[in-house]
Amino acid sequence: MTTRTSITRKSRALGIALSPKAAKYLEKRPYGPGQHGRTKRKADSDYAVRLREKQRLRAQYGIREKQLRLTFNEARRQAGLTGENLVELLEMRLDALVVRAGFARSTAQARQLVVHRHITVDGQRVDRPSFRVKEGQVIGVHERSEGMEPFQVAAAGGHAQVLPPVPPYLDVTLDRLQARLVRRPKRAEVPVVCDVQLVVEYYAAR
Repeated sequence: MTTRTSITRKSRALGIALSPKAAKYLEKRPYGPGQHGRTKRKADSDYAVRLREKQRLRAQYGIREKQLRLTFNEARRQAGLTGENLVELLEMRLDALVVRAGFARSTAQARQLVVHRHITVDGQRVDRPSFRVKEGQVIGVHERSEGMEPFQVAAAGGHAQVLPPVPPYLDVTLDRLQARLVRRPKRAEVPVVCDVQLVVEYYAAR
């Protein structure tokens, strides 16, 4: 399991906050980890820049390389811009939407809640974080889990200060712990830090 220390270290290496705790660290130490973190490095190669951008995207969704590659291949087959399709498909993952709805404070926590079968889609328990939510489907918390402390905190809006505002593709009733995916997300609305064109170029060159 990924520790909080390693998440913070990865956040500093990639220059993005992967957890609320990492966000605080980045405010205090806006440079890379290690003894050479403060020193100015030589310019990265084009490959290194593309690789880092791909790693940033992968880290923000907490997925394995194989999962990202499969989603990229699916995005490439769809009409429209491949990079935008890629982010939109990743954003429709159940664990991602659990975070966006405010039910969890991080992707790691959202994944844990899903795996432990606390999350439902249209009233049915789903234990796969990669589950692709369809337009119109309702995400909720199983009735036996609603009394748990993490969900009580969430229902009271306890994660509001560490999460971006609820995006327009979700209709959330937080006090009832329910969220409906109104429509497919649009890349411009997704609160993910990534130059998707560089990710496309990374895979196109391989």
